[in-house]
Amino acid sequence: MKKALIVYGGWEGHEPRQCVDIFAPLLADSGFDVDLSDTLDAYLNRDRMRALSLVVPIWTMGTIEKAQEQGLLDAIKSGVGVAGWHGGMADAFRNSTTYQWMVGGQWVAHPGGILDYEVHIVDPDDPITRGIDTFKMHSEQYYMHVDPSNEVLATTTFQTEVAPWVNGCVMPIVWKRMWGEGRVFYSSLGHVAKDFDVPEAKEIQRRGMLWASR
Repeated sequence: MKKALIVYGGWEGHEPRQCVDIFAPLLADSGFDVDLSDTLDAYLNRDRMRALSLVVPIWTMGTIEKAQEQGLLDAIKSGVGVAGWHGGMADAFRNSTTYQWMVGGQWVAHPGGILDYEVHIVDPDDPITRGIDTFKMHSEQYYMHVDPSNEVLATTTFQTEVAPWVNGCVMPIVWKRMWGEGRVFYSSLGHVAKDFDVPEAKEIQRRGMLWASR
């Protein structure tokens, strides 16, 4: 049976525990043996980490110790997949640039706060986005610094009075990439658990986790 590890914590505003309650059952229904951890020390157990198929990080802000970061990155490089969303993966450790390199992006702003925006599918043939059309979100629209090597699956276009100089900017919002032998999936959707009431956002995340797992 495939093993998945969900590591959750950090800033409570992103509702890490509530999101665990959404995605842990989904992974179990897909045949995973799911372990939960509320400490980054979970990344220190080298043998446990390398036996995983998937890591799901749900940890916003805070800091990660060098040994914890190395344990996670080494596992991914060896072939363990990683899949996450929003600030729980791309605003986790602001001082850890190697971690950000692995993710493929870092949050920098959400001009206007909670607002209405559209998600545009740019690769309708990918298994993660196949059959999903443009859809609407009412949430934070993430402005990010992103890696040009990402394989972008969906974007959003900014139109805001708060930062009009970025109007028309097309921002990657869902992507996949590699880190060594490990598959990396990220979606910036999912500010709070209720955002996954949008079926497209939830399904993209579910498919992304399955794609990333080895």
